[in-house]
Amino acid sequence: MPRKEQGWVTFQTSEDERKILEEFCQHSQRTKTEILRELVRSLHKYSSAEKSLPTTQEKVETQTPEMEIISQKKPLKVSSRNVLKGVVKRVTTGTVNTEVTLEIVHKVELTSMITRVSAEELELVEGTEAYAVIKSNDIVIAKD
Repeated sequence: MPRKEQGWVTFQTSEDERKILEEFCQHSQRTKTEILRELVRSLHKYSSAEKSLPTTQEKVETQTPEMEIISQKKPLKVSSRNVLKGVVKRVTTGTVNTEVTLEIVHKVELTSMITRVSAEELELVEGTEAYAVIKSNDIVIAKD
């Protein structure tokens, strides 16, 4: 059930389109919601006032390469079964460790302490997508 701040988006697809989405989800080991949310977020370049919305032809030209880039990504493979995708909300860097907070869903945040070197190697900055990988009592941060 969505919260008041959230909403549902419902649309019809053909059987072929559903198959494509389901196969892509299985291949990438992500949910339909994650895939569709990622596609919607990729549209942010059209949301600013100075840019006009694309024409139908431009949509075809710009969406096809994006879909190819998404499908060429190798899925994250880890032994942990609890992998939660989120957006980096805060990065607090210390001398040795870095505290990273991910927003998993609206107002649900997870915070993990990782080494400063790991945070630098993952290039974790506010607004980027990352994964909380939960194993036992540890939360490990990962990135595509």
